[in-house]
Amino acid sequence: MNIQNLLPLPQGWDLGDVVVLMASIAVFFAVFALWNALLQRDPMAGRIQQLKTRRNQIQEQALGPRRRQERSLKAMSFMNRVVQRLNLMKSRHADQVTGRLAQAGIRTKDAVITYLFAKLCLPMAFGLLAAGWIFVVQPEIETAALKFAIPMGAVLLGMLAPDIFIRNAIQKRHKQLVLALPDTLDLMVVCAEAGLSLDAALNRVANEIGQANPELADELLLTSLELGFLPNRRQALENLTARTALPQIRSVVNTLLQSEKYGTPLAQSLRILSNEYRNERMLKAEDKAARLPATLTVPMILFILPALFVVLLVPAALRTMDGMSGASF
Repeated sequence: MNIQNLLPLPQGWDLGDVVVLMASIAVFFAVFALWNALLQRDPMAGRIQQLKTRRNQIQEQALGPRRRQERSLKAMSFMNRVVQRLNLMKSRHADQVTGRLAQAGIRTKDAVITYLFAKLCLPMAFGLLAAGWIFVVQPEIETAALKFAIPMGAVLLGMLAPDIFIRNAIQKRHKQLVLALPDTLDLMVVCAEAGLSLDAALNRVANEIGQANPELADELLLTSLELGFLPNRRQALENLTARTALPQIRSVVNTLLQSEKYGTPLAQSLRILSNEYRNERMLKAEDKAARLPATLTVPMILFILPALFVVLLVPAALRTMDGMSGASF
């Protein structure tokens, strides 16, 4: 049976063209992975400029009058013009997107515009690509249900793709924040016992953990800036809770607010929270280690035991066959 008859190849293509295309794609991804591994990145590069911009915005909102100036349509990009014409920035969904993007570590207005534009155009783009693939590249598909299901599935994928991207970014960021929180609290305890104020302690701790965990350092630096510029210090700490949406950081913020309001010892409270979160992290690691034998059972049955049976039983079977046939081994 010819393999080319089993594969629905475009007109004029053969199996050699497919092999060359797959080899080219594999080489491209291998070179890209090698370049990405050897490239040295500064995790704090670009974040300082964003924090300065955020500080200027907070200063203008707190000290200066609020002036709303409409930008000229000529200076807007294509995505910005589309979003503004459809009034997508004024919807309630835009405010929710801004909060979710902040939880993912993206706070620029351009990111909100890009998300709304992608949410609008990706379903149409994916649907048109799927329809073009069905009616142009693979016109031999005769099932009407399949012709209808593939474009609809592509449209659904285009609708869900931005949300899936943001949700994955939020999960990765939350994981990094929780991982570095106990060590960060230990550094804050040292700063509090040394007599530093809350603003100075957050700034110093952010500079210390910037290379190890830029996500948490970014949040601490922004909180330190907001504590210096916002008239209400409570609002600055509550903004930290809203940006992270983590129960661990909510507990830390409540501790800081209690210390600010009642004058309770800050170092002792932070030390207790640090020990609690470190024990929680250790319990999670022990739980994963306890589930490891049950998790490895299925891979061992599928991949290890067949190879082991082949190694142990095949030589004995060959000797038995040779002995029954009268051949000498």
